[in-house]
Amino acid sequence: MKLTLRIWRQKNAGAPGALSTYEVAGISPDMSFLEMLDTLNEELLLGGDDPVAFDHDCREGICGACSLVINGEAHGPNGASPAGADSRAWGSTTTCQLHMRSFQDGDTIDIEPWRAAAFPVVKDLVVDRSAFDRIIQSGGYISAPTGAAPEAHATAVPKPAADAAFEHAECIGCGACVAACPNGSAMLFTAAKVVHLNSLPQGAPERESRVLDMVGQMDAEGFGGCTNTGECATACPKGIPLFSISTMNREFVRAARKGR
Repeated sequence: MKLTLRIWRQKNAGAPGALSTYEVAGISPDMSFLEMLDTLNEELLLGGDDPVAFDHDCREGICGACSLVINGEAHGPNGASPAGADSRAWGSTTTCQLHMRSFQDGDTIDIEPWRAAAFPVVKDLVVDRSAFDRIIQSGGYISAPTGAAPEAHATAVPKPAADAAFEHAECIGCGACVAACPNGSAMLFTAAKVVHLNSLPQGAPERESRVLDMVGQMDAEGFGGCTNTGECATACPKGIPLFSISTMNREFVRAARKGR
């Protein structure tokens, strides 16, 4: 395959950026999208040019590091499900699990970083997502008494609660929800973390403080407000459901009324 790539190049958050055009040939349809970028960078290095900076780690769809907007879609054409469809059944995926067979020979592909005020550009396609870390640090934990670990079945967890916790624990913090949201909101990410722990009896001691602190930190980071457009859930590669946000909203109102 021969492709034309229009890639966002930017030295740092304060520098102006622009799309630069590159031609790549000999791309196998079985390559992953990141392998295709590796091929481009090899050519750039051989030509004495600065390679394109992009984030990655596991390349197995687990870590969430591969944050790219491809042709206007977070994680690319296979990274989102059609409106109203079950994203799990559709096969949503991360950029690292997107393969070049999703494109056609001769295609022009636009590649950009996540676009959000709370995700400043580090370089080229790499953004700083440490705002997510600070949201988790503000309340994404449970009380852990010192001493020996408790028995696995010491605390009974009802199956509906366990299912809800597992479903929301699948969030990998990639930031696709923020990139897809027209407001740059982090509500789906924050809701996944809140609902995950608030569903479990182990998370009960911090139930009220958790939701208040995490929502407060999310607002302090500069993320936009949620207007329920639903693009976040559509773009989520792990299928975190949109109703997670309403669940978190109920938790927030409950905590605000109860007080600390």
